[in-house]
Amino acid sequence: MPRDDRFDLTPDRRGTHCSKWDMMEGLFGIPAAEGLAMWVADMEFRPPLAVQRAVEAMAAHGVYGYFGDDRPYLAAIGWWMRERHGWDADPASVFTTHGLVNGVGLVLQAFTEPGDAVALMTPVYHAFARVIRAAGREVTELPLRVGADGRHALDWRDWDVRGARLSGRERMLILCSPHNPGGRVWTRAELEEVAEFARRRDLILVSDEIHHDLVMPGHRHVPMALLDGVADRLVMLTATTKTFNIAGAHVGNVTIPDPALRARFAAVMGAMGISPNSFGMAMARAAYSPEGAAWVDALVAYLDANRRAFDAGVNAIPGVRSMPLEATYLAWVDFRGLGMAQAEIERRFRETARIAANSGPSFGLGGEGWMRVNLGAPRAQVEDAVARLRAAFGDVQ
Repeated sequence: MPRDDRFDLTPDRRGTHCSKWDMMEGLFGIPAAEGLAMWVADMEFRPPLAVQRAVEAMAAHGVYGYFGDDRPYLAAIGWWMRERHGWDADPASVFTTHGLVNGVGLVLQAFTEPGDAVALMTPVYHAFARVIRAAGREVTELPLRVGADGRHALDWRDWDVRGARLSGRERMLILCSPHNPGGRVWTRAELEEVAEFARRRDLILVSDEIHHDLVMPGHRHVPMALLDGVADRLVMLTATTKTFNIAGAHVGNVTIPDPALRARFAAVMGAMGISPNSFGMAMARAAYSPEGAAWVDALVAYLDANRRAFDAGVNAIPGVRSMPLEATYLAWVDFRGLGMAQAEIERRFRETARIAANSGPSFGLGGEGWMRVNLGAPRAQVEDAVARLRAAFGDVQ
């Protein structure tokens, strides 16, 4: 793939209060000067110039008062969802939260009670379980199976037919679409099955679609909001932050089609005095634009090449297999074929490869023997990571 300086040339983030790089030594024992930070799910890339210009314009104006008139911001969200996803989201249904983890916390407050259970299809983004338990709710883990094609698959026989994993206290199901980790892009048929399960069990269905723009060639994301018969229980979660690498803006959108559910959520937002920050909204408005769309198309092509380079390298290690990534930039790597304990896998990452990556078990049931590796980095860093991993596990080759 030809060089692209937007992604091949990146700033040094060390010493900039960057959680990924500046917290690596304290958490992993890996000095930033010699390690590769490939854990926290943000990328190394600058956002589109349109986003930078929006921030610079606010700084140049120099007055940071209360924000008013969010119509252009909501219009930009609506334009993006229609143009990129075929979804016509009613502006009146869109709320802005301080990121989507905050959005999940607010959704829990609005639609569940202490002691209720929330179902998660694991292994899944670890912040879900953390927020659920912090809110005094229980986590019901529904482990995904790994199919013959090496990809995650829904396991209705285990979850619903036998039903042994359900406690009967479930009031909500959080779907990760596309899935993190593993990058599965659920088909429309699979989403229909999820919606039917939520209807049959009378669950609020929260669809976290934060990675919906980062879909690899040959795959297509279907918003849950496009399905029939689910609007009365649906909560959609979307954001600019993963797509455009502006996680520090802490801005996300909770979209609720049903007016009754919307009123309940609005009451929680009002009771907590939550209002969005103007910088995040300005960045999102600038990102959701034709210029932002062109940047995302280039980004996805770059990430796809990173994915192919990474998979070719690590899959050459006997007993190691990277799950075919259909979306996201978060490789999910299976080390179970080595017959090696999780602690030893992680030790080799830390002490030999000097790579900070996420431990599979932190994502819940089904994560044992796996590691998550962030490929949202210059190709040279991805190639370096491959070389380090092949050396770290060289004794099994």
